[in-house]
Amino acid sequence: MKRVKSVLLDNEAVQSLLDVRHAKHRRVLAAVEAVLARGRRHGGSVRLVVPTTVRVEAGWDRRPASAAIVNRLRIVDAPLDRIAADRAADIRTMLRVSVANAHLAAVLQESDGPFAVLTSDVEDVRSIVGHLGVEVNVVAL
Repeated sequence: MKRVKSVLLDNEAVQSLLDVRHAKHRRVLAAVEAVLARGRRHGGSVRLVVPTTVRVEAGWDRRPASAAIVNRLRIVDAPLDRIAADRAADIRTMLRVSVANAHLAAVLQESDGPFAVLTSDVEDVRSIVGHLGVEVNVVAL
């Protein structure tokens, strides 16, 4: 994976981090930890970001003790505020993607790259990236 500034997580990435029995848990956790370690080695920091609609879709409530594994990663919420909602609505209408993927697109539009996206929706994310014209390292789960 190229050096990135922000790593966005999609629904399955979050679900796999929440459940140690998930088939992709170790793989996603290893990918996240590798990105964080690479950022530290290069003297920079890498932000782990989850759009709040993705968090809701994945069922991630930060409060219970069962969320401790994923909470320790210090993943930052990207809220669906008025501006992000307008952008996401445009993307959803144009590309016919899910609300969570449209919100992910809005986060890509409003944040500084370079980015990586950990996703199981590779085709949707590539469509979004092509539409936005942003450089994103799409990591298939």
